[in-house]
Amino acid sequence: MSSLSRRHFLQNAGVASSAFLGSLAAGQPLAQRSFAAEAARAKLDAKADTLIVLWMAGGMAHTETFDPKRYVPYEKGMKAESVLCTFPSIDTAIDGVKISQGLEKTAAILDRGTLIRTHVLGDLGHILHSRHQYHWHTGYEPPQTVAAPHLGAWIAHARGPNNPALPAFIDIGQRYEGNGEAEELKAFQTGGCLGGEYNPFRIPDPSQAVNVVRPPAGMSRERFRRRFEAYRKLVKESTAGRELSDAQRDALLSSVDNAHKLMDSPASQAFDLSLEPKESYDRYNVSKFGLGCLLARRLTEQGARFIEVTTEYGPFLQWDTHDNGHTRLADLKRQIDAPIAQLVLDLEARGLLNRTLIVLASEFSRDCLVEGKPDKRVPDQVQQPPVIEDLKFYGMHRHFTSASSVLLFGGGIKKGFLYGKTADERPCTTIENPINVTDLHATLYRAMGIPADYAVNVEQRPFYVTVDGKGKPREALFA
Repeated sequence: MSSLSRRHFLQNAGVASSAFLGSLAAGQPLAQRSFAAEAARAKLDAKADTLIVLWMAGGMAHTETFDPKRYVPYEKGMKAESVLCTFPSIDTAIDGVKISQGLEKTAAILDRGTLIRTHVLGDLGHILHSRHQYHWHTGYEPPQTVAAPHLGAWIAHARGPNNPALPAFIDIGQRYEGNGEAEELKAFQTGGCLGGEYNPFRIPDPSQAVNVVRPPAGMSRERFRRRFEAYRKLVKESTAGRELSDAQRDALLSSVDNAHKLMDSPASQAFDLSLEPKESYDRYNVSKFGLGCLLARRLTEQGARFIEVTTEYGPFLQWDTHDNGHTRLADLKRQIDAPIAQLVLDLEARGLLNRTLIVLASEFSRDCLVEGKPDKRVPDQVQQPPVIEDLKFYGMHRHFTSASSVLLFGGGIKKGFLYGKTADERPCTTIENPINVTDLHATLYRAMGIPADYAVNVEQRPFYVTVDGKGKPREALFA
């Protein structure tokens, strides 16, 4: 076979033969692991073996969800400056702590975890969702001279797979096709400088998850195996021809082995949601996000290491509420409330919650009037008339970075604990115990047994899991 045709085959065989091999395919690793002693020690004192991120993509308003303020019902002709919270508050399982109407099931299980109300987001100039999502998921503000790895990639690198048959980093629910910011999303959903072998195993639609662990439609398993035996042979030959480096060859061969290992493993059944009992399935089947939570629970049962389930980001969709904030949030809360509560309860019932850390977060919050921070205003991006004559202007529309809510369950985290305080009147900014992205990440890594100064060597210098290796875990959050 000529070099050209061999190269063409190597570039296309994975896509033509298997959707999930594409998720496992690796590029050239750019970094080498360092701090091996710390990593070995970390595995011994980890509080959790699995991390699940529940990502509220688009900017979840804290005052409309987990940090409610004074309720101001809609009236035509009301002043915009009077709007603090468009939902009444409800009691929770924690005495004296209230959250917003529409989250009743989450309220009932809040005593299983910690509610942080003072997550302060970065000052990144003109607010863009992609920039803030990059910052939250990698811990680094863009742009960077080094490709910063995703949180899940770092955990996969430091801890490796929990179950050898499962990918260590699994992303559920985010589609790129038809998304106006697909390239921006791809910039942080990656292994970055760790190499392509730490890229996420992507499941864009949880209802179709079983298809990523099966050969393509119309292809038998035997034909699938024959095709990839040929693929394996060409990968090996291409090192001699220098189409691939030794590192790329080893990574690609590993991806083929991992693909077969997963397909043949009992763990592959976790991807088949049709195997879930109907009563249980129906509890989650309130939204695409809900089925993502069900898939996350099934994967956790099989020993997954890191899973992110997103409500899915798209410009002006989901939590990106530039208009109709109140009416859209009523539906969004319906989509997330039961799945979040059920995920916590199911993992608790199976004895898995203590060793699983669940994190619910968003790239920033929202306010009716303030864009950015009160003391660091940025240009307004959303029209807000001073007098509200239309329901579409009732709600939180502007991007607010001075406070945001985070939920934590399991993984050694305190139960029934409230952390931080925000102002009761506008601007509803952080006034006690602020926690930034760097320290929140350090806390998550601490739970997973990874020190904040864990690093890899890139171009003969260390690149740390938290900025300069100086993240400070908040020990007050741990039991």
